[in-house]
Amino acid sequence: MSAKPFKILGIQQIAIGGSDKTRLKSLWVDMFGLSVKSTFVSERENVDEDICALGTGPTAVEVDLMQPLDPEKKPAVHTTPLNHVGLWVDDLPKAVEWMTAHGVRFAPGGIRKGAAGYDICFIHPKGNEEFPVGGEGVLIELVQAPPEVVAALG
Repeated sequence: MSAKPFKILGIQQIAIGGSDKTRLKSLWVDMFGLSVKSTFVSERENVDEDICALGTGPTAVEVDLMQPLDPEKKPAVHTTPLNHVGLWVDDLPKAVEWMTAHGVRFAPGGIRKGAAGYDICFIHPKGNEEFPVGGEGVLIELVQAPPEVVAALG
C-alpha cells in the first residue's frame, strides 16, 4: 500500500439513535451533564438530532442524539442504537481519494456539509465486489477537522 496522504486525528463524534430523543437526553444531558450545542433537522437524512458536547475546546467529542422524523422511512436512524462513529481527518478529500483507490466503499452522497457544519462523508458498513473494504457492520463518518483540531491533535 502506498503512504497515506492523510491522518486520522481522533474521535469527532458518536451518534446514538432512538425512537424518541427525549429519552436519550434524559441520560446524556440530564444524567451525564452534556450540553446541547445545537439541533439539526433534515428531511433528506430523516433525522431530528440534538448535537451535544462532551468536554470542551478543540478536543471535545460531539454526541449526537437522533430520532427519525418518520420511523417508517430510511435512513432509519433509530434502528441501530449506536448509529455511527465520526473520526476527525486532517485532509478529507485526500483521504477519500486514497481510500477509494485502495478498495474502500463509501456510502452515496459524497463529501458534503454535515450537521455540525464540517465537510463529511461516510464509509459504508459493508464492502461489495467493486469496493471490498467497508466498516464491517459499522457506519463510519469521516469529518474534515478544522485548523484548531489539526493543531491540537495533529
